[in-house]
Amino acid sequence: MAKLNRQEQRVRRHERVRRKVRGTPQRPRLCVYKSHRHLYAQLIDDESGRTLLCASTLEQALRGRSGCNVASAELLGGLLAERASAQGIKTVVFDRGGYPYHGVVKALAERCREGGVRF
Repeated sequence: MAKLNRQEQRVRRHERVRRKVRGTPQRPRLCVYKSHRHLYAQLIDDESGRTLLCASTLEQALRGRSGCNVASAELLGGLLAERASAQGIKTVVFDRGGYPYHGVVKALAERCREGGVRF
């Protein structure tokens, strides 16, 4: 069997996580994706297959900041928590997307918690 590159390893980890984590309308899945330049987060209802809300560093409110770093992740987490509370979403299931829980992913999650979203 050939060795897997980093992307393939991340996808396999994400598949393992997705076997266990499901989003519902009352408790959607907070899914995180990061590229080299930007960071994306979505609240997804897996039962109906709908994205309830999304936020990314590409948005106008966050565009002046640099892309995928801890400072931008904290701003993105605050924005996502604000939008979730506006829609009445209090609890979510966290899906780290196969990424290690540190750095950008951890900063986004902690800022969402500070904004009032429970995991």
